[in-house]
Amino acid sequence: MTSQSPHPSTLPTKEEATGLGTFGGVFTPSILTILGVIMYLRFGWVVGQVNLYPTLAIVTIATSITFLTALSISAIATDKVVRAGGAYYMISRSLGIETGGAVGIPLYFAQALSVALYTIGFAESIQLVYPGAPIVIVALITTVLVTALALASADIAIKAQYVIMAAIALSLIALVFGHDVVPDPSDAINITEVEKVGFWAVFAVFFPAVTGIMSGVNMSGDLKDPIRSIPRGTLAAVVVGYVIYMVIPFILVTRTPTASQALLNPDLMVMKRIALFGHLKIDSVILGVWGATLSSAIGSILGAPRILQALARDNILPRSLRWLGKGNGPTDDPRLGTLFTLGIVLAVVMLGSLDAIAPVLSMFFLTTYMVLNVAAGLEGFLQSPSFRPTFKVHWSLSVLGAIGCIAVMFLINPVATIAALVIVGLIYFWLERRQIESTWGDVRQGIWMTIVRTALLNIDDNADPKNWRPHLLVLSGAPSKRWYLIEMARAMTHNRGLITVASIIPSGSRSIAQQEKAEVVLRDFLDKRGVQAFAKIVTADDPFIGTKQLLETYGMGPLIPNTVLLGDSDDPELESIERYCNTIRVCHEAKRNVVIYRDEKGSDAPDSLHPPMYASPEKQRIDVWWGGLQSNGGLMLILAYLLRTSWQWRSAEIRLKLVVNDEEAQEAAQINLENLTNSLRIGAKSEIILANKRPFKEILRTSSASADLVFLGLAVPKVESYQAYYQTLQDRVVGLPATVMVLASENLDFSELLQKDLA
Repeated sequence: MTSQSPHPSTLPTKEEATGLGTFGGVFTPSILTILGVIMYLRFGWVVGQVNLYPTLAIVTIATSITFLTALSISAIATDKVVRAGGAYYMISRSLGIETGGAVGIPLYFAQALSVALYTIGFAESIQLVYPGAPIVIVALITTVLVTALALASADIAIKAQYVIMAAIALSLIALVFGHDVVPDPSDAINITEVEKVGFWAVFAVFFPAVTGIMSGVNMSGDLKDPIRSIPRGTLAAVVVGYVIYMVIPFILVTRTPTASQALLNPDLMVMKRIALFGHLKIDSVILGVWGATLSSAIGSILGAPRILQALARDNILPRSLRWLGKGNGPTDDPRLGTLFTLGIVLAVVMLGSLDAIAPVLSMFFLTTYMVLNVAAGLEGFLQSPSFRPTFKVHWSLSVLGAIGCIAVMFLINPVATIAALVIVGLIYFWLERRQIESTWGDVRQGIWMTIVRTALLNIDDNADPKNWRPHLLVLSGAPSKRWYLIEMARAMTHNRGLITVASIIPSGSRSIAQQEKAEVVLRDFLDKRGVQAFAKIVTADDPFIGTKQLLETYGMGPLIPNTVLLGDSDDPELESIERYCNTIRVCHEAKRNVVIYRDEKGSDAPDSLHPPMYASPEKQRIDVWWGGLQSNGGLMLILAYLLRTSWQWRSAEIRLKLVVNDEEAQEAAQINLENLTNSLRIGAKSEIILANKRPFKEILRTSSASADLVFLGLAVPKVESYQAYYQTLQDRVVGLPATVMVLASENLDFSELLQKDLA
């Protein structure tokens, strides 16, 4: 009989192979982490500090924040299958890979170093029972054993937590059925040594006790049905933890007649003095402490490598660490990641103390909860069709949870909060610079779409002189051949105005699909050279018709290019010049300003990807030939000012030049022009030139020969004689430095813009 491969549908899935229950897989580690060491070591101190009802208020406020976060987690988990990585996976698929990595990397270290915290805590509790036990040695052995359990199987590790939970349950039963505290003379002595603190200080001590809800979520990749398990297990853990935390204060108060004394004792003796069999060396309370520390250590050693595995698989880690994404066996266990984490934990355990960094670790956990709330809130607010959770939560609850998290972070430790946020921010910018490409979408596109929609609906159709900026439509043709136009556009906008680089190609030369692909290529070409611009390619029988199409159709609502930037016509044919002049006329009739940039020494696009603007020599002088503040004069001054405030032109001097016919007019013109330049506050210097019967062409060539850029005004185009006028203008500027010819066409008083708050 020949062997046959089983049908794919009969193979066990990763989730089925783990054998984890749909409820306990999340509930067990979450509830064990919530019922942490605080319940045994410090709960009596909390009650003793603020008394019963404030304690109940602290428990309620803290659990409310955790509950809101659990709701957000449930919403995200029921919208998509949450794979390995838990919180990192949720955040990266909602807010993008940069945000996910910025939170995920610190979260991994927080989880990993938490193992050291818990095993050291376990070793200290061992020392309470056996004073001669060395803390570091016990912690090292415990760490190795806990890791060995995790390596053996996630299923076994989870099932081991049921035994641990049974020990904690036993300690709770012993506490409930315990007896009153017998007064002890040491109570009065101890009370004098304990300082009273305020409500929020006690809240800060207690709050970490309710932040263990992610322990089960971190095992998301090993759950049989994470969409069902995560909401049920996480919310159940929060509710059970809340009930227990509300019951214990009543037990402590009613069983401690000398509450004001015994409860302030900072050690765990008051719990032992209440519990059944508390007189034994190893009683139920000690077992509870051991259970809490070991279960938390197991949860962390299971969760941390899975976060690391997800980070490596998404290429967030450096290339030398990508091997950490490898999984083993049918359950894809991250054994290499677990061994890597073990090395980190052992190194930290040998230090013996984590007091210095423990607060920052807590902040990393809370930062994760805050970002999860933000992710769920944004998804709910934007109401994207792709966000369809079966567990629906109103976005306002998620926002409330995020606010609660950040508030608690500052209440607990402001310095650690700032340190954690700075670290997360630095990682985010590092990942953003790496430009990691993801294969999934995220909510950021929806955020920008909502912002753009709101902005477009609120932009006034009428031009506002105070907020005017050039939004340029650059008719560059092939930008690599007229790169100087791109440089000029960038210098004028400072990456604040909008730039669209447009190219007009012959009709029929590209299909629509090819045209769209060409736009992507063009946009990538510009982006790699540091130019923030849109790309637009249209097909037309000739450039004049293509330009007309762009002016009539390009833009959205009130957001359209207000200025057309084009190069000078270099075709001497009369028909070509006529079409070029028609283009100017069409732009003017469409109320679009025209800027013609002529640069006989213009260079091609650089081969390097570094922006050439910042590598080129600084410019020294801009000449503006003045014909008055109205019409072209105002726009020329605005553009000259914008150029001078750019990087390349920052050292340039603006010279405002005016030609007069006789000496009698020269003095008055000098005074008027100086008063104007002083009032405009653009740093321009006035220069009055006496014509002495010389033609303007000669004056222009003589006076602006040493300038770096020359501004000239364009006449309003008329059907008759404009072609001859333009040819005369071309002849006039031949041999000059780079020249900008400006025609103001918008229904806007540019002089009003200059005379307001330009400085």
